[in-house]
Amino acid sequence: MVNILLGCTGSVATIKLPILVKSLLELQPDIHIRVITTERARHFFNSHDIPEQVQVFDDDREWKSWSTRGDPVLHIELGKWADLLLIAPLDANTLAKVANGISDNLLTCTARAWDLSKPLLFCPAMNTRMYEHPLTASQIALLQTWGYRLVPVVNKTLMCGDTGEGGMAEVSTVVEFVQNCVLNKML
Repeated sequence: MVNILLGCTGSVATIKLPILVKSLLELQPDIHIRVITTERARHFFNSHDIPEQVQVFDDDREWKSWSTRGDPVLHIELGKWADLLLIAPLDANTLAKVANGISDNLLTCTARAWDLSKPLLFCPAMNTRMYEHPLTASQIALLQTWGYRLVPVVNKTLMCGDTGEGGMAEVSTVVEFVQNCVLNKML
């Protein structure tokens, strides 16, 4: 059994979330997926397009699940449950937050509390101008020094019409990276 925690952020690439979830579920029969969505990511997908067996968590769920000392803390529990954290897409805003330790939502808190002995894969997705900013390369490099694994961006025509680097990797590529992690875990 493999538990995958899939985080998605406010990038238009989040429109691929339903396809990504379905593709990951097809990897093997004992894969379980939970999704963490940022507030802005919810703009790009319909919850009804996510398979019924996949739970979707957001900031409201984090705050409503805790009321008193001793109650479970959702971002800690999700991290304990998961064998792998995949952030796809990782927008420029959340990349900057994670790289600087800012933990102001369920996804960034989960990433901050992540057990570094388990794989964390991230798939940047942003406009070419944002991707080419010097901060982006240094933030990606910093995450990699922590052992986080980069799924490289692609060069393509983006939703805004610009062409260049910054597009999220194709779903098949993301699934291949996850499959390699899953196979390594099982060996």
